[in-house]
Amino acid sequence: MERDLSALDHALAERDVDGYLLHADSADPDQYYLSGFDAPDPFVTLYDGEVHLLFNRSLEIGRARREARAATVESTTEYGYGKLAETHGPEAATIRSIARFLEAYDVGSVAVPPRFPLSTGDGIREQGITVTADEASTIESVRAIKTAEEIEHVRTAQAANQAAMATAESLLREAGVATDGTLHHEEDPLTSERVKEAIEITLLRRGCGLDGTIVACGPDAADPHDRGSGPLQANEPIIVDIFPRDKTTKYHGDLTRTFCVGDPDPTLREWYDLTEAAYRAALAAIEPGVSADTVHAAACEIYEDAGLPTLRSDESTETGFIHSTGHGVGLAVHEQPRVATGGPELEPGHVITIEPGLYDPAVGGVRIEDLVVVTEDGYENLTDYPVELEP
Repeated sequence: MERDLSALDHALAERDVDGYLLHADSADPDQYYLSGFDAPDPFVTLYDGEVHLLFNRSLEIGRARREARAATVESTTEYGYGKLAETHGPEAATIRSIARFLEAYDVGSVAVPPRFPLSTGDGIREQGITVTADEASTIESVRAIKTAEEIEHVRTAQAANQAAMATAESLLREAGVATDGTLHHEEDPLTSERVKEAIEITLLRRGCGLDGTIVACGPDAADPHDRGSGPLQANEPIIVDIFPRDKTTKYHGDLTRTFCVGDPDPTLREWYDLTEAAYRAALAAIEPGVSADTVHAAACEIYEDAGLPTLRSDESTETGFIHSTGHGVGLAVHEQPRVATGGPELEPGHVITIEPGLYDPAVGGVRIEDLVVVTEDGYENLTDYPVELEP
């Protein structure tokens, strides 16, 4: 995967620092992106025009030399960790080893991401290294422009995601309605937990995993990030939002649909139609050179013209359209660019969600979400899943 790191080079020159430093495990998207190495324990990555890795555990060294995108792979033992630990203790020895590692590459000053470990930052400062916070999150900005290979990784994750959504929708379609209005499937209550289990099994069979899934019904659906729990109800909105991660590539998919088993009341039907209109208006606004702010505005205008509040029209509202229209997706499920008020100019290679929605505990919630990539002449929708309220 050819990556363009010129923006990172420019950021180092602009800040007049010698290198960029990361200290994290590979669950950190910046760490995985820059190093290309998957490890469960924190390790150090230095970028000074080339990538250099430093491990505190020698068990990763051989694999890192085979798999990592790095010019050099070293251990803290090569920088005197053993004797340093005897004198100063293991934590201080690690810090001093990192400082010696940096000095070996003539690096006396580094930029670090905003969430860099405080203990490491303070520790290497005490060893004479100048540390500057990169408030612009430059590596995340670099990650936002996807290569063709990365786009295929997202496409694959989204294909698995669609299979999982089909599993959820099938359970809802086949459900019966009990006398108390709850949904049943094969004589058992159809719960949020049961649908989420079926989603997860489908994803696992397609090489994906996930930390959480939203299957939220009725009042639960009025909170955009409520995971949902308990029996699902007929005649109520059921938001299903799935955001898996491919276990091999580490790239995510993201997909949301809203379903109603039974008869949606007129307000729910109106909200669904408005949300579909907002979703289509936002999609129509996407093209390179257009600001993400403009795409967000296209969705907001649909709601505002219908007399419903948005955060754009009322920043204190707790009902209506209470989140952004979308966000970037890649190694993180939420990353740059934000499709929101003040959002940046869209560029080819940006992979973004389009997910307008409406929320009110008196009605529930409605959200529709697709995943698209900005192209040279518009966009390509990486999602191919029906938009229908009735499953």
